[in-house]
Amino acid sequence: MPALADPDQGPPASAKIEELLAVRVSVEGEQRRFGELSADDVRRHAATLGQASGFGHRSRVASVAGAWRELAARMEEAAATTVAELEPKTVAALAEPLWIVPPGGSLLP
Repeated sequence: MPALADPDQGPPASAKIEELLAVRVSVEGEQRRFGELSADDVRRHAATLGQASGFGHRSRVASVAGAWRELAARMEEAAATTVAELEPKTVAALAEPLWIVPPGGSLLP
């Protein structure tokens, strides 16, 4: 994913952050905007993903679960009640490991 602060990469960084925060995430069977998730939501999602990890192709889920645990820790450190309250650079840095942005930036070949 290109650096979000680079003005030569298209829309302003704030527009890209707003797009990330608007991505819908399924948390406990409910579609929620990423930016609206609380630290409790994030911890529950990490736990759900952690339970889904295992061997073979499921082993990839473990790293995503770890990224969600990292997000919860960052939210606690920043005393953020929602993801949207985090620094934009934190949101941008974690978007791909969380699979908010698919690995490599796209699911398309």
